[in-house]
Amino acid sequence: MDRPRSLLVLAALICLCIPQIARAQAPKPILQPDERYKVDILVVVAHPDDEGAATPYLARAIDEGKRVAVVYGTRGSSGANEAGAEQATALGEIREIEARRANAVLGIDKVWFLGGKDTASQDVLQSLANWDHGVALENLVRLVRLTRPEVILTFLPGTFIGEDHGDHQAAGVLATEAFDLAGDPTVFPEQVSAPLRRLEPFLENLRPWQTKKIYYFPDADKEEIFRDKGPKYSVKEISKSAKQAYWRVALESFRRHETQAKGLIDSLDKMDEPQIEKIVTSDSFWSSGISFVLGKSLVGGSVTGDIFEGVTPGAIPFARPEVTPAPSQSEISVELAGPWNYYAEFRRTHGLTHLPHPEPPEIALQGGTDLVIPLWLRNQGSAAQEINLTVSLPSGWTVGSGGGKFMVAAKQTAATRIEAKLPMFSDAWGAKPQLQEVRVHAEANGQTIGDVTLRVELRKRALPE
Repeated sequence: MDRPRSLLVLAALICLCIPQIARAQAPKPILQPDERYKVDILVVVAHPDDEGAATPYLARAIDEGKRVAVVYGTRGSSGANEAGAEQATALGEIREIEARRANAVLGIDKVWFLGGKDTASQDVLQSLANWDHGVALENLVRLVRLTRPEVILTFLPGTFIGEDHGDHQAAGVLATEAFDLAGDPTVFPEQVSAPLRRLEPFLENLRPWQTKKIYYFPDADKEEIFRDKGPKYSVKEISKSAKQAYWRVALESFRRHETQAKGLIDSLDKMDEPQIEKIVTSDSFWSSGISFVLGKSLVGGSVTGDIFEGVTPGAIPFARPEVTPAPSQSEISVELAGPWNYYAEFRRTHGLTHLPHPEPPEIALQGGTDLVIPLWLRNQGSAAQEINLTVSLPSGWTVGSGGGKFMVAAKQTAATRIEAKLPMFSDAWGAKPQLQEVRVHAEANGQTIGDVTLRVELRKRALPE
């Protein structure tokens, strides 16, 4: 009797151990990137309400099953408040909530802020400095690797006559840099390093990610320069989900930005639908549709084809940008510096020399202010050179400082600037004043070494240079 009982006990123990042995031999699962944060489109803009430049298209894309996330460079804390008394940091906190509510109308729940500060200027270099460029770029690269977008939509990086906000430009610059860097494992390597301990406080275990396409929307008045540079979409087609025109869906999203447009929102509340449609669609943005400029496509497709033309699921290899060689320069030269020179280098370095940009360079300024013309004086020779600058201005404009003679040492690239006093704006100039040219003529050793031309439009109101 004892032996059968002992055999039964042994058999039971074996049965209990077999699953444990099997489990010990089975491969351990490795967690994959969190699919809840995978998107098809990453929108990178500067301030709350800037997403409105793309919301009619975003509503369409969401109808088509695309997943969207939005990144803001700032919280818009330095603007006016039409809804309450709050200002500065408190206003920024409110505008973050408004931005999240506006995106929620479209069904977008993935929204981030880079933490930059508003910059009241048209100079992208000031905005990048005020945003703490390196920190903002690190954060945006992290968000690209987290969300793994197929396409990035952002402002066109460039200086144009228009609102031309430096913060808008900064958003486009950072988005372009992140497009080119997020797939490189040597860039912010701590983000793509595996953890060394169970609760890792430093290494993030993201994966490099190469976005397939980047498209831009311009922040400029004149549209001819951007025609047929990318796809165009109607805003009047009816949304399958909202049963309204895409412009109407976008307007409903915009109404959440009360601190920025409460007066307009209140006036719309008093109108019926035909009145709203008549007013809103009379604007050229709504009547002509929404257009984009193709920046880069790593998956082929046509320039004016659909944004997702050629895009298929899955990762693609990292693609280092093709750098266009720098143009040759004479031994002694002069050139326009500041954001204009920066963008020439930016387009060359990021393989974007095809992007439209005005020639000669341009800017719109408020009458009665100063125009600053930044210059590089280059002397690549073996001896110091005297360079003489002569400024030609429109009638009524005066040189404040900066013209005359400069001694540039051998092998030196020197920065200088010319400041001009602008006349007050006159209503007699009409609603659309003409562009006026400013020219700086440079000579050395009695010979012309170059001319710098800048076109300027005087306005009643404009952001500072």
